[in-house]
Amino acid sequence: MRAITKGPEPPSLLAHRQTPPCDYDNYRAKDDLRHALVTEQRGLCCYCMGRINHGPATMKIEHWRSQARYPDEQLNYLNLLGACLGDEGQPGHLQHCDTRKGERDLRWNPADSTHHIETRVHYELDGSIKSNDPEFDEQLNDVLNLNLPVLKNHRKGVLSAILDWWKHQKARIHGPVPRVQFERERNKYIEGDAQLRPYCQVAVWWIEQRLLRMQQ
Repeated sequence: MRAITKGPEPPSLLAHRQTPPCDYDNYRAKDDLRHALVTEQRGLCCYCMGRINHGPATMKIEHWRSQARYPDEQLNYLNLLGACLGDEGQPGHLQHCDTRKGERDLRWNPADSTHHIETRVHYELDGSIKSNDPEFDEQLNDVLNLNLPVLKNHRKGVLSAILDWWKHQKARIHGPVPRVQFERERNKYIEGDAQLRPYCQVAVWWIEQRLLRMQQ
């Protein structure tokens, strides 16, 4: 899970909110909203970090605070995120992200800068995502179902790739990898305005851990 920096809301959403009676269901310009969410999330699901695109067939508009329980938040752009389809249509135990979450609450919001989402999670070598916050750790598993085998395998693949890079660099220079090389490799995953690689934050997290150790 990676931090999301919210950009300006679509003008059509602002105009709709200022024209009562208004609610999410009668907001007709949802394509504007999808485009804004996918752009600011750089093509990644807000929860699992899998690929999403602008069309309704590849993503869902997620209310971090659900419409049913928090109707006053249904048109608040800060409450709106872009999520993958989460294996919609599959049995519940195979669903994930917004599809699995439904109307339940989450403790931390990836789009709220005060929640520091990237400090709330860490990754194991088998691709598991975990949190030292017991409540949020339970939500990662039960509410979002982010430790489904298929998602763990995707994250494990990213971890394996960055570990292979590290081992190759150590062998190439016959010694410890310099800090500048770690920073350069990390930046490859986050720089620019184009879409990010799916699950990229796993590699960024691992590199950041190495950089922290180098400061000690």
